[in-house]
Amino acid sequence: MLAPKKVKYRKQQKGRMKGAAYRGSELEFGKIGLQALVPGRVTSPQIEAARVAMTRYVKRGGKIWIRIFPDKPITKKPTETRMGKGKGAPEGWVAVVRPGKIMYEMDGVNLDVMKEALRLASHKLPLKTRILVRED
Repeated sequence: MLAPKKVKYRKQQKGRMKGAAYRGSELEFGKIGLQALVPGRVTSPQIEAARVAMTRYVKRGGKIWIRIFPDKPITKKPTETRMGKGKGAPEGWVAVVRPGKIMYEMDGVNLDVMKEALRLASHKLPLKTRILVRED
C-alpha cells in the first residue's frame, strides 16, 4: 500500500476540501482516465484495491498511471475512550481528492476493456466518478 517514506510532522489537521482541482484535472499520460466529481478522501487500501481490480481485468496488459498519492495522516482514538487526553495515534494515510481530479489513467489495450476496468475500479472508491476519453 502507498504511504510516504518520511514526513515532517506525524499528525495533521483535518482541513477543508473547498473548490475544484485545477492541477491534475486533464489527461496527461493515457487515452482514458477516471475523474472525481465530488470532494472526498481516498485511503491507501482503497487506492490499492482499485488498482488491483483494473490490473486483474486487463490481465496485466497495458499501462496504468495512479495520479493520486496518500500523503495525509489520519488519526483515530481507541474505541471506548473518553473525550479529551489529546489527539489519537496515526491510523493510516489518505489522499485528498477535489472535484475534477484525474485519479487513474490507462493506455495500451482495447478501449472497451479499459472502460470496463475503470468502471470496476470506480466501485472500489468512495467517490462519485466519471470516465474521460481523450478526443484525439
